[in-house]
Amino acid sequence: MTASPLLIQSLEKGLAVLAGFRPYESMSLQEIAQANGITMGSAQRVAYTLEQTGYLQKDARSKRYSVTVKAVGLGYGYLYRRPLFQHAHAVLHQLNQQCGEIVNLSVPDTEDHMVFVMRVAPARHIPVYMPAGTRIPCFSSASGRALWAHLEPAALDAKLRAIARPRHTPRTTTGIGELRALIEAARREHYAYADEEFYPGDINVAAAILDGAGEPVAALNISVPKPRWSLARARAELGPLVIHAARAISTHT
Repeated sequence: MTASPLLIQSLEKGLAVLAGFRPYESMSLQEIAQANGITMGSAQRVAYTLEQTGYLQKDARSKRYSVTVKAVGLGYGYLYRRPLFQHAHAVLHQLNQQCGEIVNLSVPDTEDHMVFVMRVAPARHIPVYMPAGTRIPCFSSASGRALWAHLEPAALDAKLRAIARPRHTPRTTTGIGELRALIEAARREHYAYADEEFYPGDINVAAAILDGAGEPVAALNISVPKPRWSLARARAELGPLVIHAARAISTHT
């Protein structure tokens, strides 16, 4: 595909380099170049520009680069200005008080992941550290399955065949037929679930949030630990709660 004349390739490269730090605490110039498929010279220019603009900092001794707090501000407008999130904030807190468990809000990205943007945790225990921006594959999360339950059957089949389906835990569902059955059940029941499929010991139950046109734009999920919760109990008690809360946030009537 021919690149549009409107595309600023240097800006595209800079954003790609910045995004490439997601899995790493720091990177050398060689690692930046390898991760982005660019030359050392290009990596040096991009890293220098990001350092001068305050998005990267360079360690004087190791010569390695790391992301600065300024990068957090790139997502501020997205998180703060959207009416959906402002409304969801109150609903998540109400749901947390109602169930006494961890409640999350996530949105899909363009790479078949759910990105966590909001979390409310109970005070009685310390949850797994999941800052805003944490990504979990749709196929192995209740939130992703809740959204995919709104796909047409042919589109769902195409999606399942196209994505990578790595096994994150011994309980991760990777078979297309099994995943299809779970998502079709979510379509019927209006909520989805996942049992230790990304994090060991974690059960999560989720429902999709719809926009004014009835399209899924986000998902709300409750995460509970084993052995304090069984899957059967989570489905029976938390399924109705996430359905009700997701409908309270949705703008579709």
